Order: sequence, then C-alpha cells, then structure tokens
Amino acid sequence: MTAEPECDAARARLWQLISPALPVGAYAYSQGLEFAVHAGWVRDEAGAGAWIRGHLHHGPALADVPVLGRCHEAWCAGDADSAHRWSRWLLANRGAAELLAEDRQIGASLARTLAVLGLDEAAAWVGSPDASFACLFALAAARWGIDPEAAATGYLWAWAQNQVSAAVKLVPLGQSAGQRLLFAIGNEVGAIARHGLVLDDEAMGACAPGVVTAAARHERQYSRLFRS
Repeated sequence: MTAEPECDAARARLWQLISPALPVGAYAYSQGLEFAVHAGWVRDEAGAGAWIRGHLHHGPALADVPVLGRCHEAWCAGDADSAHRWSRWLLANRGAAELLAEDRQIGASLARTLAVLGLDEAAAWVGSPDASFACLFALAAARWGIDPEAAATGYLWAWAQNQVSAAVKLVPLGQSAGQRLLFAIGNEVGAIARHGLVLDDEAMGACAPGVVTAAARHERQYSRLFRS
C-alpha cells in the first residue's frame, strides 16, 4: 500500500519542477522568438504556433529529450561521468552564444535550487560549465522517483509554456490565443517525449537553423524585452 503515496509524491515533485514559480529564470529568455517577431517572421497566432511547433519538433525533441533520458539512466546507475558527458554534448548542440548562455544559466540555477531542497549531488554543478538544464532536471527526476517519460513530458510542457508566454507578450497575443496554443501543443508533447527517449545516438541532434539565426541576431538587437 506504499506505492500510491510514493506516486503522489513523485507527481508533486514533477509539478514543482515544471512550475513557472521554479526560480531558474527560464521566463527571461525567448530563444530567438523576440527577433523572429521583430523581423516579421512571426506576426500572429498561426505564425506563433508554427514557430513554436517547428522549434519543438526539430530542437528539444531531438536533443533535450534524448539527453534527459540518458542522463536519467546515468543518475539511476550512479554514473556521474556519463551524465557529465551527455550534458556537455547537449551544450555543444546550442548553435548560438545566447542559447548556450541560457542553458548554462538555468542549469546552474536549477542546481542551486536542488541543493537547497536537499539534493547534495547538485551542489557540485552550481559553478560547472557543464551544467545543462536537462541534465539537472534528470537528476531531480531520478532521485525523486519520476519516471523518464513523465519527466520528459513535463520538461517539454514547461518549455512550451515559456515559449507561449513569450509569444503572448511579443506578438502580442491575447490570453485566449495563448491557451489555444498550449492546448494544441499539449496534445503533442507526450508522443514527442516517447519518440525522443528511444532515439539512437546517431539520430540525435537539434536542427533548427531559423531558431539559431534568430537567437544570434537577437544578441545584437537594439531593444529587447528578453535576455541575451
């Protein structure tokens, strides 16, 4: 009769990890969307949906999710070296300085938060240049009994929430439009997570040149709401 309380605790910890209240600062970044709006590439709800979905399918689905799964496996096996290696691989896939800086910053912030919550293993990652958000997210999931599929689905949901929130501010869109986008993307994230977790090593790797270009140009954009 102990399984249900354990499952309840794991679900609650997952909700905590994907909450916008998690103090990692992901809300401060648009991942190139701000420049895409500035340049007229994204003009309305349909354009925002196409941009976010395209980024999702060709970025996090092919890089973040498989790395999260491999890091989860490594943490469960006590193989910190493999977790470091996959985290470095993910950081090397960030095609613009802005995207790399974002991942390192929110990865280090999550490490600090996890250390405060009693995960001592996370403390060593606070000042590490190898800290990626997916790797630290996988550490929390492994230690808190969150299975890889649930963790990956939650990770993608949190990513989509941040992107839709950015679109609502930038395009701008109404709150109803934002909810329609989230509702539609919510129908996809489970399948995307399951697919990403079973990718072979040779099939991994983000391929979103428009996002990389937008992020690189955002670094020099004159006026910005989001961090660079």
